[in-house]
Amino acid sequence: MTASTFAPGLVVRGFTPPLALSDFKLIAFDMDSTLINIECIDEIADAVGKKAEVAAITEATMRGEIKDFKESLTRRVALLQGVPVAALQQVYDERLRLNPGASELVAACKAAGLKVLLVSGGFTFFANRVRDRLGIDFTRSNLLDEADGALTGRVVPQAWGDICDGAEKRRTLLEVASLLGAAPQQCIAVGDGANDLPMMGEAGLSVAYHAKPKVREQAMVSIEAGGLDRLLELLRG
Repeated sequence: MTASTFAPGLVVRGFTPPLALSDFKLIAFDMDSTLINIECIDEIADAVGKKAEVAAITEATMRGEIKDFKESLTRRVALLQGVPVAALQQVYDERLRLNPGASELVAACKAAGLKVLLVSGGFTFFANRVRDRLGIDFTRSNLLDEADGALTGRVVPQAWGDICDGAEKRRTLLEVASLLGAAPQQCIAVGDGANDLPMMGEAGLSVAYHAKPKVREQAMVSIEAGGLDRLLELLRG
């Protein structure tokens, strides 16, 4: 597909704006570095002086250089063993911020009748708080194991599976769409990393937000300057 610059910092391919927002029924967001400004696992690792080590694995994974997300996450979570659970609240309070335009885009989608899904390779501690803050309808994310007030370095299996990776993000998008009676073409998927590509590939509109090169190249919309609400420049209500 040929890409064109619709406006400074806003690249589109494969369609001519504007589209009608009301033609969609579901918008799915990645969380870390998409809805929020940080990679939570990197900031948690900072509590035990391992941020650089964990961040290097995170970066390689998001760029698609480490292909197996499950193995990558398992390696990184193992490095969090012994981190006090209280450190998670500290990260949330002191470091986590919504990315610019997140509230505005979610509000506009809800006003147009869309349901909102947060599907993350990050953690429920943060996903649930972001959900409540933005009024998000559905979430799926990973659950950190803890014992005696500290992280054990393991992820807890949940009813749907063990780790929310790219394949699970795709499956969740399709599952929620089915619950809503929506076709994949009626879904929007927004992400920044390689593990978002499977769900972005299913959606009728795929959106890269300040994303890794591999993701920018494959998305129908690439927001490369400004906030998430720049998507609204391409979607009429």
